[in-house]
Amino acid sequence: MAPRAGRLIAGVFVVPVLLLAGCGGGSSSSNTAPAADQGPQTGTINVLGSDNAETYAPVIKAFESANAGIKVNYSQVPFDQFNSTLQQRLGAKDSTIDVYTVDQPRVSQLAAKGFLVDLTDLDAKTKAATSQASYDANHFRDKLWSLPMWNSTQFLFYNKSALKKAGVTPPTTDPEQRWTWEQVATAGKKAQQAGGTKYGLLLEQAEAYYQLQPLAESLGGGSGITGPDALTPAVTTDGWKKAMSWYGGTFASGLSPRGIGGFQTGPVFSNGNVAFFVGGPWDIGVFSSAKVDWGIAPMPYFEGGKPVTPTGSWSLGINPASKQQGMARKFIEFATLDTAGNLATTEATTIIPANTKSEAQYLPRLEKLAGSKSTGAAEIVSYEASKTAVGRPVSVGYIQFEEVMGKAFADIRNGTDAASRLETATSQLNEAWKSIK
Repeated sequence: MAPRAGRLIAGVFVVPVLLLAGCGGGSSSSNTAPAADQGPQTGTINVLGSDNAETYAPVIKAFESANAGIKVNYSQVPFDQFNSTLQQRLGAKDSTIDVYTVDQPRVSQLAAKGFLVDLTDLDAKTKAATSQASYDANHFRDKLWSLPMWNSTQFLFYNKSALKKAGVTPPTTDPEQRWTWEQVATAGKKAQQAGGTKYGLLLEQAEAYYQLQPLAESLGGGSGITGPDALTPAVTTDGWKKAMSWYGGTFASGLSPRGIGGFQTGPVFSNGNVAFFVGGPWDIGVFSSAKVDWGIAPMPYFEGGKPVTPTGSWSLGINPASKQQGMARKFIEFATLDTAGNLATTEATTIIPANTKSEAQYLPRLEKLAGSKSTGAAEIVSYEASKTAVGRPVSVGYIQFEEVMGKAFADIRNGTDAASRLETATSQLNEAWKSIK
């Protein structure tokens, strides 16, 4: 998997975290950010994230140019250590963190533990500047806790040479004519049999909830979490069982490869060893120099179901222990709600800006990134964001949910019966959530 993919969908990796001790810390009036014109107006603010410094250099430069006297110091914590390190430092009320990157599925837990400043006074401005899914992802208990910086979706990449050798007409870029998973499996098998590729299908994040949620949702299975407190597992619905049985079957049949995951998946496609690959916008940049001849199409759905695509990414939040909240607020508003500022966050990387006006300026650049190979990317992104995007569930138990489901996906991929494994996951979730109900 490309580095961008790993950082973009942080929630799909398993990182040990502290269990939620309670749900009452994030809504006090002391956790409300001061207006940007209050507090110190000169000095340095510290930003913590998991991306490399080059990613944030353009937006920091633009912000400092527009705000004389304010300097921004960015520090990186390696991704596999980021969430655990962040929890420890925030729990210790570390005032040296002013702003930090927030993985959107973790907003609810961070807010409930009192680790985010309440930004609800920016609610209307945020709603006007972003898509509904991006807006919703930053809320918990009817309050706004972080501002969306980036967005995401998924594409179906296909190997043109392999499909041509198999006599398969490639899928179209038209979202209204997207292929079904059944069509992809059939075409992928033909490509294997024709000798064009070793494998027929591979999902970039093969054991990740972010990428597998749409399979169950397409069949009406729901997100996997339900109940008034969003702490009731619901991964044994017919949709979940059918989707995961189909998914497990792609590995059992040899259509998809076992034992390949993480950062190893992208090269399987770029080296020409798989006919169809499901990946994100970041892969357009990664594959732009690949030798394989490829094209893109919308993410598939199940026959008889509905098109569903993943969404969500990173946001920016303010640490309640920060002594520089006025300047911190100025920075996060610039990097998210300001059109030029949000666009600057994408200057050094291939990622979709969450601000819809920034996105409109960014998409033509994405479309041209890989020449004719990426033709249609802009239309697909725009369509999915407005019509098929479904965010990950908002729950204070999401982190535990993601960990349990990641292990379940791994087992199903390796041959465990899907229905029985989902039952086991249900029991594990009920046990994990006892401490936070």
